[in-house]
Amino acid sequence: MRKTSFYQHDVHFTIILPLSLLALTVFLMYTAEFHLPTFFSSCRTSIPSDNNIIRSLTKPDLRILVGMLTTADGYERRQLIRLAYSQQDGTYHDAEVDIRFVFCSLTKEEQSVIVALEIMQYNDIIILNCTENMNNGKTYTYFSSVPTLFSDHPYDYVMKCDDDTYLRIGNLVESLRNKSREDVYYGLVNPCFKADDIDYKMNSSFMSGLGYLLSWDLAEWISESEIARNNTDGPEDIVLASWLNTAKKGRNRYHNFPGIYDYKGDTPDDYCFKHAFIPETIAVHLLKGNLEWARTLKYFNATKGLKPSNLYHVPSWPGQLISEF
Repeated sequence: MRKTSFYQHDVHFTIILPLSLLALTVFLMYTAEFHLPTFFSSCRTSIPSDNNIIRSLTKPDLRILVGMLTTADGYERRQLIRLAYSQQDGTYHDAEVDIRFVFCSLTKEEQSVIVALEIMQYNDIIILNCTENMNNGKTYTYFSSVPTLFSDHPYDYVMKCDDDTYLRIGNLVESLRNKSREDVYYGLVNPCFKADDIDYKMNSSFMSGLGYLLSWDLAEWISESEIARNNTDGPEDIVLASWLNTAKKGRNRYHNFPGIYDYKGDTPDDYCFKHAFIPETIAVHLLKGNLEWARTLKYFNATKGLKPSNLYHVPSWPGQLISEF
């Protein structure tokens, strides 16, 4: 019988160990360069795995940052939103849409732990250096911070969105395909208008705070502008429009009705910007509670992937609840 000496074992170990370490190093270097999305990978809507953003081997034709303004205590809402977007179908190509939750500095002991867990799991949060507020500069802090935060990998557009607004990402992307990439102010013109008033309203009104979008150059301008820095108090959507109007910025303005609208709910008639769900939806707003979210997601067939199982019983609600849509 052939005997293997300890010396031979040592030689084998000496050869195998460095090779194993080399393989591990190459693997870690590869994964550090091409970060995998934590979710939404099927529709290329991604929450980045670090500040370098998820990168594709092919450079996307269109990149959008969506900042969903919320509060640190909104744990349940954030998780619902993550679930909602994870079920959207990918019907567009060559576009990258990154969704991040945005809020001001943490103020509670429990926030420092729970938010930290969220960041570790999803890494989809931006914590601004500000005191939590709605109309006292939070939007300014968001837009003025973005060019610095993402200077190494700029976006084409930067969107501000409320956390009671649901975006249909594919429709959002397609609505921007042939739009300018500079001096863009995009959203839903407010207040209500008649068709023959559109030219006046586009230049004298504002885009509703439910969700509006600026081109990257306007975010850069906000970060440097004394007009914006010195005027941050008041209804944030009206204030932002005043910056652009004063500086004669945002000349490429895009009004997106009926694609952007308010949730109709039990309102018997359409009025102002409220109407029934439509397939062409870009954004639907006023989803204040779980019922509104559930009805919206049901219309867009978010649970179509649910497979039958004897592990759960899911009832079908009476038809009259669905007919209200």
